[in-house]
Amino acid sequence: MNGTPNAGPLAGRTALVTGGSRGVGRAVALRLARDGADVAVNYRRDAAAADEVVEQIVAAGGRAAAYCASIDDEAAVADMVVAIRSDLGPVDLVVSNAGSASRGQDVASTSYADYLQLMRVHAFGPIGLIQQVLPDMRKAAAGEVGRGDIVMISSNTTLSAPPNSAPYTMAKAAMEMCVRTLAREERRHGIHANIVAPGLIATDMGKRLVSASRGTDIGDLDAAAPFGRVCRPEDVAGTVAFLVSPDSGYVTGQQLIVDGGGPNPTIF
Repeated sequence: MNGTPNAGPLAGRTALVTGGSRGVGRAVALRLARDGADVAVNYRRDAAAADEVVEQIVAAGGRAAAYCASIDDEAAVADMVVAIRSDLGPVDLVVSNAGSASRGQDVASTSYADYLQLMRVHAFGPIGLIQQVLPDMRKAAAGEVGRGDIVMISSNTTLSAPPNSAPYTMAKAAMEMCVRTLAREERRHGIHANIVAPGLIATDMGKRLVSASRGTDIGDLDAAAPFGRVCRPEDVAGTVAFLVSPDSGYVTGQQLIVDGGGPNPTIF
């Protein structure tokens, strides 16, 4: 952490980015810090990667700290929220990004345990986290901060329903419905709730998916992708930054699809 006050459109705000050590979460954490927020970087395994994100934010004059908690571990999430409140202040901005991919099996072959696990990671865990921080968000919205924000990182696959992806797309779709409902329930408290749904992204997960499904490097898909490149984590981070900024003061309950207007290269 660093005691230097931040400047920017998010100055005075405390953001929690789940899955913030790598990929999209890393890009979002860095962007929110650049825009002035104090950032809690949540991670599950890779402490070194989370520490590197924190170090980069602090080196730029921001305030940040890393917190280890699996999003589907209710007790660990509750302890994390308490620690963030003590270290950085009450959370008034959550970017729900932590997640994992499904095993690539068809509906008939997927076990109940696999469906349940993805629901825990992509829906039940994030819902529990939101329940933990909502009281602080409401206070922030009623005070100097003037608003609270929930942004869910989803996927455009909830619209296309590709084969061999049901546990993932079902869980993402369930959380999308929760966020849309929250947007209506919480707007009277000054809280905005929105969804960002990217297509294929050039992250470690995206690289593994392309390698497994096509036997090629994700960079080989750039030429066939919109605007001559596969989506980058920074593209998603920029969309999140807009949704939590003063420029989106009248935006809630929306889904912004970040796929270059589609279609993306087929990977299923």
